[in-house]
Amino acid sequence: MKQLAQTFKALSDPIRLGIVGLLLEQQELCVCDLIAALNLPQSTTSRHLAYLKRSGWLVSRQQGLWIHYRLAETMQVDHAELLTAVAAELSKSAELSEIRERLSSFHSRQATSC
Repeated sequence: MKQLAQTFKALSDPIRLGIVGLLLEQQELCVCDLIAALNLPQSTTSRHLAYLKRSGWLVSRQQGLWIHYRLAETMQVDHAELLTAVAAELSKSAELSEIRERLSSFHSRQATSC
C-alpha cells in the first residue's frame, strides 16, 4: 500500500503532473525544454524532476551537457491504466495546453535543440 501511496503522491503536484503529461506526449525532453515549457526556474524544475525520478516515474540520460528525461518503462507497463486516465484528463486541461504552446514556441525559437 505504501508504494501505491507514493505513486499517487508523485502525481499530486500540478507541476509534476504537467511534466508527466508532456512526457506522455513527447516521449523524451531535455531539462531546458521543460524549464521553458513550465516557465519555472531551473532549480524548481530540477527539484520536481528529481522527485519523479526518485519515485520511479522517470529515467534520465545524459547527452553532452544536457540531461533528457522520459517516463520509466516499468511505470508505463505497471500503471498503463492510470496513465491512460491521466492522459485523458490532461487532454482537457487548459493549463497543459499553455505548457504545450510554450514548449512549441521554445522549439521554434531554437536553431538547435538542447
